[in-house]
Amino acid sequence: MLKLVKIAITGGVASGKSTVCQFFKELGAYVVNADALAHELLYPNTDLGQQIIRLLGSNILENGKISRRIIAEKVFKDPKLLEQLEGLLHPAVLHKIEELYGQVRREGRHSLFVVEIPLLYEIQGDSFYDVVVAVLADEDLAKERFEKAGFQKTEYDRRMSRQLKPHHKSAKADYTIHNNGSLEDLKKQVIELDRIIHHKKL
Repeated sequence: MLKLVKIAITGGVASGKSTVCQFFKELGAYVVNADALAHELLYPNTDLGQQIIRLLGSNILENGKISRRIIAEKVFKDPKLLEQLEGLLHPAVLHKIEELYGQVRREGRHSLFVVEIPLLYEIQGDSFYDVVVAVLADEDLAKERFEKAGFQKTEYDRRMSRQLKPHHKSAKADYTIHNNGSLEDLKKQVIELDRIIHHKKL
């Protein structure tokens, strides 16, 4: 069976991780978003959902569903609670990623399995990957992109305060993609990296 190369895409808030993943997808990679998986796992009728309700209380339910907004309001005021929530969520997400990897590998239709995972180093998840790619953008540019996407400036700082500094992520990663230019420039870097990874794999 051909090896399916497992790649983690990490980086700071609004650095361009999702766009990099989209370009990899266009080149034929199977792409997974760790945050989206976490959201999918947040259902009241799952084991994980029940554990989270026990941890945070039944008032996190809104119209029979777990409200991410209410969870966020609760945990970001209480670092200990946030830590406990992440202690439940992160292992479940990593387990789901491993399940998907096994499935995609068995199907044998893809050569790259790409995971967008912002908190890769923070949860010591890097050992699960063959290749780690950090996406780096100048902070002012990242903040500008974040605000254009409809978020508050203060939200950027709050999210980044929980993460390893982007240049530290870059220093730990196997490759760094710099996203300070045009989309065309970003795409060229992804195409080149895709070529390098495939070449190393042969």
